[in-house]
Amino acid sequence: MHKIIIVGAGPAGLTAALELQELGVHNITVIEADRQVGGISRTVQHGNNRIDIGGHRFFSKSDWVMQWWQSLMPVAHPSGEDAARELRYQGQASGLPVATAEEADEGVLLVRSRLSRIYFNKQFFDYPLKLSPDALLKLGPWKTFVFGLSYLVAKIRPIKDEMSLEDFLINRFGRRLYRQFFKEYTEKVWGVPCGEISAAWGAQRIKSLSILKAITHALKKMLGMEGKAEQTSLIESFLYPKHGPGEMWEIAAQRFVDRGGKLLMQSKVENVFIEDGCVRGVSYTDAAGRAIELDCTALVSTMPIKDLVRASAKAWPSDVGSIAAALSYRDFITVGLLYSRNAIPRQLDDNWIYIQEPGVNVGRVQVFNNWSPYMVADPSTVWMGLEFFCKEDDALWSMEDDSFKAMAHQEMVKIGLVAADAPLDSLVLRVPKAYPGYFGEAYKQFDRLQESLDAVRNLFLVGRNGMHRYNNQDHSMLTAREAARQIASGEVDKARIWAINVDDEYHEEK
Repeated sequence: MHKIIIVGAGPAGLTAALELQELGVHNITVIEADRQVGGISRTVQHGNNRIDIGGHRFFSKSDWVMQWWQSLMPVAHPSGEDAARELRYQGQASGLPVATAEEADEGVLLVRSRLSRIYFNKQFFDYPLKLSPDALLKLGPWKTFVFGLSYLVAKIRPIKDEMSLEDFLINRFGRRLYRQFFKEYTEKVWGVPCGEISAAWGAQRIKSLSILKAITHALKKMLGMEGKAEQTSLIESFLYPKHGPGEMWEIAAQRFVDRGGKLLMQSKVENVFIEDGCVRGVSYTDAAGRAIELDCTALVSTMPIKDLVRASAKAWPSDVGSIAAALSYRDFITVGLLYSRNAIPRQLDDNWIYIQEPGVNVGRVQVFNNWSPYMVADPSTVWMGLEFFCKEDDALWSMEDDSFKAMAHQEMVKIGLVAADAPLDSLVLRVPKAYPGYFGEAYKQFDRLQESLDAVRNLFLVGRNGMHRYNNQDHSMLTAREAARQIASGEVDKARIWAINVDDEYHEEK
């Protein structure tokens, strides 16, 4: 008797769809507003090059997630320098090798080296901070002493009640390191002072990472005693689809359809009908602009909570509608810039570079060549993705594409990562509601909103926007898996879904 509607064909939505099928539920419709599946994990093709929006490492402490990925895309047998990467991967990949990356046309995972660095004062610092003569030399003896002393003070006299992200970061890194390497970047990302952001964000993203753990990891590595990394931020290697993260979700979507699932693309949910504490159905506008209604026995939503509550406005008291309408988000713009390798004055082996230079808007730079060489058509070029954080009513969001490209290039030249008159090619991509905000008066009342939504027995919120929670894709998948299990079994306990990612301490963000 199941008739399931899933809103959104990103990692959470597609995982829920496939897991429901595994559990014997087959009357499933996935409704996706975009032209592509994958949500923010999609891969965008531009000419012969590909862009990963935001960067997606395929690594998880969940064995189920690792095996799930590899059930769709086996790990390519390494060759050459890739063999060394697999040795450092320490057996995390459980799938059997199928071919070398060169032999496999598609559908394989590569083992990639991980490097993330902070770019400050035109110098690179490893992130997380590592115990090395190079890092100490760059900081200088005085800063090393002051930062160390500040860290000790934070350990001896921590802020007792962590009310804000600022409190959270000071307690873990010390006030001086917080100001040097965390404050400016974090406020660039969120657009508000760290003192106004909930400490819950830190608890989700960097709960257990600390200077002590970073140093311990570095010492173990120097002594040849390293084992399985305890934090995602400390891993040395990760899996990555040959042609970008979207390839994983395109394969997942095709498997869903092949098993009899219905996938509606370019279809936007306009209304969610809730009566007597149950979702009865939805209406959506299809690719041809027609309005269509569907009934359901359960709804799995990955759409932003703000949009979900607006689409079902009649079902809620006025205060619930007001809280949802006032929720904050940060929007995201990626600018792709293509350069000749001769235009890059430094060797850049990074996946991500966190930009801490003053006077520029760019927050982070990806080097797509280092995610997968198959993301870039010409190996004599370097394909970069510059990340900018804003709101939809900001000047950055409304800037003309040509002006944005010119500004992005000028910033790269200004901070010394590029030496060229102009890029060989460029692209601007805008992603609304990329990051749910952990700040504002509405967020302080989020418990009231969550309680009301959870009271609708057959409504299941999963994924980043669906839960207004800054999940990684593996946590989004785990919330979807739990929702699928509850739908198939009839044993509903929404608290189990919300508990995912609360105690999983292995994130890297700043």
